[in-house]
Amino acid sequence: MTNLATLLKAEISRVARKELRSHLQALKKAVATHRAEIAALKRRAQAAETQLRRVTRASAKPAAADAEPAQTRQIRFSGSALKAQRLRLNLSARECGVLVGVSGLSIYHWEAGKARPRAKHLPAIAALRSMTKKQAAERLAAL
Repeated sequence: MTNLATLLKAEISRVARKELRSHLQALKKAVATHRAEIAALKRRAQAAETQLRRVTRASAKPAAADAEPAQTRQIRFSGSALKAQRLRLNLSARECGVLVGVSGLSIYHWEAGKARPRAKHLPAIAALRSMTKKQAAERLAAL
């Protein structure tokens, strides 16, 4: 009797597993399909966000460029070039800052690349390029 009960229980378990396997395979396929669709949607959303950022940046640039005077758009700035000009004129950072209209610390930050000058300071920085040591000394004495 015990043997019959054990056999019956084993057979019921086997049939149940077989039935569950067919149902689980259908569910696994559905889950895989859903995951693929979710991944595709995430890629589309990321591409749309990237495109939106590009469009936003592109539309913001002309508005900002129109607000600046035409002269400052053409002035290029380089921290190493500013340092070279400052050393050529034999100026300390504080003296260079007085000529430009900022603090000496700002000059150090610009030269190190930690910060960039505002557009209103670019013409004064460009004026340093054409200045001689004598002109720089006279201008410092006047200020």
